[in-house]
Amino acid sequence: MSLYHLARDGDAEGIRELLLESDSTAVRVRSAKLLGEVADEEDTESVETLVSVSVTDDEDEVRAAAVEGLDQLGSKAVEQLLVKITGSKIQEGADWATAKKFANALSSEVPELRMAAASALGKLGETSAVPALVDALTDENPNVRIRACAALSQLDHPKAVPALIERLSDPNGEVRMEAAVTLASIGTDQALAALLDMLDDSNTAIRRIAASSLGEAGSVSAVQPLADALADPSSAVRSAAVFSIIELLSNAPTQQSHQIRDTVVSELQNSDSATVQPLVEILDESTQTRQQRNAAWFLGRVVDEPTDKTIGVLVDALESDDNSTAQFAATSLSEIGGEPVEDELLDFVDDESNDEEARAKAVYVLGQIGGQRSADKIQQLTEDDSKQVRKRAFAAVSKFRGRQ
Repeated sequence: MSLYHLARDGDAEGIRELLLESDSTAVRVRSAKLLGEVADEEDTESVETLVSVSVTDDEDEVRAAAVEGLDQLGSKAVEQLLVKITGSKIQEGADWATAKKFANALSSEVPELRMAAASALGKLGETSAVPALVDALTDENPNVRIRACAALSQLDHPKAVPALIERLSDPNGEVRMEAAVTLASIGTDQALAALLDMLDDSNTAIRRIAASSLGEAGSVSAVQPLADALADPSSAVRSAAVFSIIELLSNAPTQQSHQIRDTVVSELQNSDSATVQPLVEILDESTQTRQQRNAAWFLGRVVDEPTDKTIGVLVDALESDDNSTAQFAATSLSEIGGEPVEDELLDFVDDESNDEEARAKAVYVLGQIGGQRSADKIQQLTEDDSKQVRKRAFAAVSKFRGRQ
């Protein structure tokens, strides 16, 4: 059975077998990571397997993936790795005392132990660990540097900012990215200034990292620079800027969201499909309601020539569990209009297996944009089994008469 099916079925035992027996490094790496997602901290067999693999596997990347799997399971699982390597039990007590023991492990000769220690220090939330993690930012092993950046993000302490800025020029791309995300999360003036400077860099990869990471910023001051990045010559940078703008807007205070929307809409209207496509992906794939709402709202205001995919995700969003997302999708479909939208909505209202409230919203849109075909269909729907659909159909009939 494939790893995909094992993960889908939550088969931790099957994943453990592949992790221990596969000759493929790639399979073992993926198995270690998936085991951390599928199992839990109480699954002692999975924890013990990951601990063993993290110190015995021949490949560095497999050992690193095993540590990542333990990290997914939680601090107790990571602690077992530390106990395994150091041979001493970390005693329960005050956080500062525990943090000191983890910090001591950052000087271990074993890189996997240093990785585990960095992850654990982040989870402890003890700011006394900041100096040790700052030192770890110069570790010879890039995986340790990545973990140190991530841990500092959790501790959210401004004293780490200068050292993190230095990591923006790290030779390892993942380290640069993690450092940028951490700086955005900390969000001091110094941290944001460093990231905003990166948006003007001549290197496309660096501009993309900056655009991606600024979505984590807690300040709306990043919105205008990100809006400016929508004119970047690289589609990858423009796409990253869209994702970050939606993230910022989703987390912005209500009183600031209108200002952000106005700024972004004016910029997105002048952009190409490289900035529209991320909005489609957010609406289609995001699990965060506020992101979906914003993506649904923006699409109606920035799309001139919709693709079948764009129309499809908006129609699907009519059935969203979040009423605001469904309403924004209906409004956007009305804004876009055109025969392709009408075709899709006529098929949608014809299918009585669709949610009746969603069908009612579709009828509303057809009343706004439809032609004679829609008028004929809506007249039929005045006798639909659904009370909501009938009510909306009668309103749409009146609208058609008014338009005529």
